[in-house]
Amino acid sequence: MPHKSEPAIIAIFGATGDLAHRMVLPALYEIEQAGELPKGTIILGIDRIGGMNDESFRTNAHDAIQAHSDGGDTKLANWCAKHLFYQGMDTSSASDFEALRKRLEELERAQKLPGNRLFYLAVPPVAFGPTIEALGTSGLNKSTGWTRLVIEKPFGHDLASSMELNALAQKHFREDQIYRIDHFLGKETVQNLLAFRFGNTLFESVWNRDKIEKVEIVVAEQLGVEDRAGYYEKAGALRDMVQNHLTQLLALTAMEVPSAFHADDIRYEKVKVLRSIAPIKEHDVLMGQYMRGEIDGEGVVAYQQERGVAPDSKTETFVELKLSVESWRWHGVPFYLRTGKRLKERVSEIIVTFKCPPVSIFKPYKECELAPNVLIIQLQPNEGFRVSLQVKKPGAQISLQTEWMHFSYADAFGSLPDAYHTLLRDVLQGDQTLFVSADETLASWRLYTPVLERQHRIHPYAAGSWGPGASS
Repeated sequence: MPHKSEPAIIAIFGATGDLAHRMVLPALYEIEQAGELPKGTIILGIDRIGGMNDESFRTNAHDAIQAHSDGGDTKLANWCAKHLFYQGMDTSSASDFEALRKRLEELERAQKLPGNRLFYLAVPPVAFGPTIEALGTSGLNKSTGWTRLVIEKPFGHDLASSMELNALAQKHFREDQIYRIDHFLGKETVQNLLAFRFGNTLFESVWNRDKIEKVEIVVAEQLGVEDRAGYYEKAGALRDMVQNHLTQLLALTAMEVPSAFHADDIRYEKVKVLRSIAPIKEHDVLMGQYMRGEIDGEGVVAYQQERGVAPDSKTETFVELKLSVESWRWHGVPFYLRTGKRLKERVSEIIVTFKCPPVSIFKPYKECELAPNVLIIQLQPNEGFRVSLQVKKPGAQISLQTEWMHFSYADAFGSLPDAYHTLLRDVLQGDQTLFVSADETLASWRLYTPVLERQHRIHPYAAGSWGPGASS
């Protein structure tokens, strides 16, 4: 059933940081412009920056939103003046959290709000735990309306830390109050996996081990580590991309049909997939690190030469895994997860290769070697999908050729909403369908923590290539 949005205070911790500037604040403005922000909703920016007040925060936010959205300057300025407020505080200070509680109550009285509060943690992962603990001990986990907590990835860095963070969050908030964001799940093309599979008999009827040869999930980036070396050196590609983004795509691709289109039913089926994956063997893991090379004709430095990276770093910037989903539907079908930085192209896609017909009637004819049908679901860029078919070339001679059928989201629907637009709208509506449950985070870390604990050879690859030469 459709969810209903109610006016609320959106309190953003880290409101002057990069994530808030690039994603959260622009998305909230876009939600307003789409008429989807509940009337009366206000945004309280929270940060440690001294000397800032409501007016200076509005200017700060205005410039950030203007740089990342299409809003007109006058309209945007009016929106900032009406909706944005600021609270400077030290998140390690109990008295500052008491001051925050009083400010929230003052704003709710002044704006005639019902007491609904959304706390968004746009802060570094190291601050998740202390902030959640302070919200709980100060009583801000309860209000006269609803209270919701949004937590960015990464949700822990291994199984033990994920269990600890889950326990802390669930100590102060119910699971139905916690929204763990994976922005890949906010992409329209990712959500369409459910419609694609369960709304089309053509595909669901062949979505199994009898008809499918292999499944590949690829998230390739042209960018290097950029200014994230401090984080990336401790994370690497497996923690940064595989444990969350690629695993979510795997779960949606391999899940059984849920009993209803409801958050609990969908997330239950995703967890079943993760729990059915066999332990990952050492020879099914390939890791690499980019060397010097060229991206779009321009020279780029090796990972170890990037600013903030140790000159002898062993951090992986490329990972390929072969996984086995030991379920009735998928037994014997390999799933390949592949991601890397400084690769040849920026692309995110799911490639499903079907089995060739068991018998070919075209063997007596030259140029009639059968090729498998392939379905490519492209998540970014150029969102859409392609299906390859075998067709006969015109003429007297029997000759087969592969041709592609295309569907483009841009051609059919125009521009698509940003992932954060979708996810923040869903938080306000109380819809957890596109958010990661505690069970999902733990099942994922149980799978990958043994891989992280093993020592792996790091294979070099040239920037601008598709990864190490050993990649399949």
